[in-house]
Amino acid sequence: MKKWFMTMGISTVLLGSVLAGCGNNGGESTSGENSNDGEVTQITLTGWQSSPQEQKYLDETIALFEEQNPDIEVTISTIPDSYMDVLRTRLIGGDGPDVFYLDAFEAPGLIETGVVEPLDEYISEDFDLDDFEQPLLDAFRGDDETIYGLPKDTSTLALFYNKDLLEEAGFDGPPATWEELEEMAEALTTDSTYGYGVVPDLARLMFMAESNGGQVVTDNQASFGDPAVVEALQPVVDMRNEAGTAAEPSEVGSDNGGEMFALGRAAMIMEGNWTIPFLDENFPDVNYGVAEIPTINGEQGTMAFTVSYVMNAASDKKEASWRLIEFLTGKEGMEAWTASGLTLPTRASVAETLDYTDDEIYGPFVAGTSYATVWSDDTNLPIINNNFGNQFISAFLGQRDLGEALKEAEDVANREIQ
Repeated sequence: MKKWFMTMGISTVLLGSVLAGCGNNGGESTSGENSNDGEVTQITLTGWQSSPQEQKYLDETIALFEEQNPDIEVTISTIPDSYMDVLRTRLIGGDGPDVFYLDAFEAPGLIETGVVEPLDEYISEDFDLDDFEQPLLDAFRGDDETIYGLPKDTSTLALFYNKDLLEEAGFDGPPATWEELEEMAEALTTDSTYGYGVVPDLARLMFMAESNGGQVVTDNQASFGDPAVVEALQPVVDMRNEAGTAAEPSEVGSDNGGEMFALGRAAMIMEGNWTIPFLDENFPDVNYGVAEIPTINGEQGTMAFTVSYVMNAASDKKEASWRLIEFLTGKEGMEAWTASGLTLPTRASVAETLDYTDDEIYGPFVAGTSYATVWSDDTNLPIINNNFGNQFISAFLGQRDLGEALKEAEDVANREIQ
């Protein structure tokens, strides 16, 4: 069984440490970029690493690129935290890297500044853009459909369920619909276990919030106070406050959803593929399965978190920079990177080649990439997300009416935006 580890720390969740490049001035080529005299063009790469293993496999993938491109040398260095703050400062100061990671959550805002190079003129037909899962590729398009980044990897959400607890309650498999989940959660709830664990943040719930036709963001303004959004999220709140079948991790002394599930304090939980190595390494005795998120109103949905490689518009090594991006997000480079087991591929063909698609544990995560709501929107999503979180948790904990809480949060967010 392959092991996939989450590479991102996306906003919500997920932005971690970062590789910050020495910048264009710090990595001068020893000759002209297109030199044919055997000298080397040096370029810089900035990203983040969540573990020593990830750094190891990135180094190996870059080594493969350099082996095939002996006229290019890639330099990688790391900034421990505050990735976007540090990156923006370096880009504005003219000391930015040639190529860098860009989270979909942050992409619209950075693209708007003009510091990211459009990639359309570099992309050939042979590159096969259609092979990418389109929701992930679309997260890095500008308003004019220009492509500014190519998704290097992704993670999605799926339903983890405790096989032993389900069997004890008389169920032979996971729920297929939200109604079935609610019914099963009631049967699975005991004095020590909740039927369903909830991580109550917008990054996990955005697809559900929009399942009744409402929108969390409209014209770059908060719109999650819409009755359609409130109605879509009310069942989650009701499971805790009326049915007593759901809780968040902190209510049972857990730091996160994976731990809540692993300790048997939730029989089912919606989590990302980063939970798999956590369970396998720390709780190997937990007998769990993974399924796609139950349908809501007959429609499939989940969240996807993705990061792209982008090029610094101010780079003076654009041809070499593109060759790096082309390799890392091409079929060969992506297969080399994701075969390590650290990430999910963003190309459908690579997922099939590596046998991820039909894997009983990882298959549900791969399936979700084709219909997922990507954790991204317009430039104001960070403000909107912050204000949603401030009030949704109070409603989830039964302290406020959900509709009133979200309407107040929407008003505050839009005042901040204006």
